[in-house]
Amino acid sequence: AAVDRGEIGLREASRAQVAMMRGSREELVAFALEHCPLDPTFAPFVAWCRALGISLTVVSDGFGLYIRPMLEAAGLGNLAIVTNRWVQQDGRPPALRYVSGHPECVGCGTCKMNAVIAERGRGPVAFVGEGQSDRYGALYADVVFAKDALVDIARADGVAFLPWDDFGDVRAALETIEAIPGPVGGRRCPGWRTA
Repeated sequence: AAVDRGEIGLREASRAQVAMMRGSREELVAFALEHCPLDPTFAPFVAWCRALGISLTVVSDGFGLYIRPMLEAAGLGNLAIVTNRWVQQDGRPPALRYVSGHPECVGCGTCKMNAVIAERGRGPVAFVGEGQSDRYGALYADVVFAKDALVDIARADGVAFLPWDDFGDVRAALETIEAIPGPVGGRRCPGWRTA
């Protein structure tokens, strides 16, 4: 709620969340593998992208520790990932390292704006998202797919988007898209914060 009100950034919220986590890395990964299956339409979407030579990157402002194991369990372990790094050693409490954050801004742990801008050098970028942490990536993408919380965020930010429920919807839209809306983001994202 504090993030939604603009009182704190996503990085500060993730620090508070990590401080509440209990269990070893292995236990947390096992929990994710058991309780958080990938969308069953994701693997066919990845295969479609690969067949067409479309670059695909998983970008997450989450804890990072479970993403690679989940992808490996689905046979997708070689996908590019941009995320935070979970650090837990020597009996110390866990922490996140924001290795994919912006070099100056401390608003988000993973700078999705930078992730999108880096990919735009290769051509138009389609961004698929659903939550608060996807706001700044959506502002800088050429085509945005939004569901859940990102729908209202995109509307408030004036970002044109296509609705999606699963990756079959994303594929169908990309196969038939006629016009690319382009990004609406400015020079600096509205989530900019400094320490």
